[in-house]
Amino acid sequence: TFMESSWYYARFCSPNYDKGMLDPAAANYWLPVDQYIGGIEHAILHLLYARFFHKLLRDVGLVNSSEPFKRLLTQGMVLAETYYRNEANGGKTWFNPADVTVERDGKGQVVRAVLKSDGEPVEIGGVTKMSKSKNNGIDPQAIIDQHGADTVRLFMMFAAPPEQSLEWSDSGVEGAHRFLKRLWRMVNEHTASGEAPAVDPANLNGAQKDLRRKTHETIAKVSDDISRRLTFNTAIAAVMELLNEVGRLSDDEPQTRAVRQEALDTAVLVLSPIVPHICHNLWQALGHSDTVVDASWPVADESAMVRSEIEVVLQVNGKVRAKENVPADIGKTDLEKLALENENVMRFTDGKTVRKVIVVPGKLVNVVAN
Repeated sequence: TFMESSWYYARFCSPNYDKGMLDPAAANYWLPVDQYIGGIEHAILHLLYARFFHKLLRDVGLVNSSEPFKRLLTQGMVLAETYYRNEANGGKTWFNPADVTVERDGKGQVVRAVLKSDGEPVEIGGVTKMSKSKNNGIDPQAIIDQHGADTVRLFMMFAAPPEQSLEWSDSGVEGAHRFLKRLWRMVNEHTASGEAPAVDPANLNGAQKDLRRKTHETIAKVSDDISRRLTFNTAIAAVMELLNEVGRLSDDEPQTRAVRQEALDTAVLVLSPIVPHICHNLWQALGHSDTVVDASWPVADESAMVRSEIEVVLQVNGKVRAKENVPADIGKTDLEKLALENENVMRFTDGKTVRKVIVVPGKLVNVVAN
């Protein structure tokens, strides 16, 4: 079937066309494919054939492009522990992890395993990709029944970058569930105090500006992580950091509630492709009349991300000795003076001759002395 599987993506552009292999107009409208996702095992067969076939389609005038796919992502495998018993005939009987009770050491490694049905030990086969042959698949429906589909989706997106294999972890699933409960709680605690006013950027205090800056930095990072880098795990981590910032701002001033509303709106909106069910409910709870799937993707406000202060690291001979918050527009001369007059820097340069002061604007000052 390699013949058919080598150009199926092109046929999808005009599946009902009956005057040839492809409708050239449809093919040139849709192709090349924007994003191909598939296992690495296809790289030396199917994907190679697809490139040859696409160039043939180009040469005979059916498509204009030279390559079938713009971007390729080869996803990793889902791994799980394996357990077995040796049989008298030399074979092995494999047991599902759900049917085994394990003991772990301080590093989380399985050191002993017994079968639940008879309490007798089983051999530990190590971690390998889920397969029927080794009976180490996890029933997703059982996890969904216990924690919900969103928890499973969040865990699998967060556990590892998509191109790497992830090890199935019950504790990781529970951690994802705790995060969703925290998001639910934060939204409902916020909405319990009534409707929030609109953000007034000109009347924000320092803490409120910090949260608003974090919100828009999160929008920028998550947008890039999802659309360009395809690193859903780091996108989720960015939202977790945003919620940590929301939790630190606890007062109930009107503009605090305004920037908190903006932050929670953002968190729910950018998480909605990953955990759509809970976000559908939370979006409504936040006071929106539309559904989250119909809402526009947020756009980062560059002006909100401008920092009035930055943290600069002060070093002596390459070793960190202090950190200082300084105005974002501070000049090189002032940075040098700040470093040389810093109490901790002076302690490590006492009795030495300063040979050079290296300034990396916006980042660090390194005092070289001997």
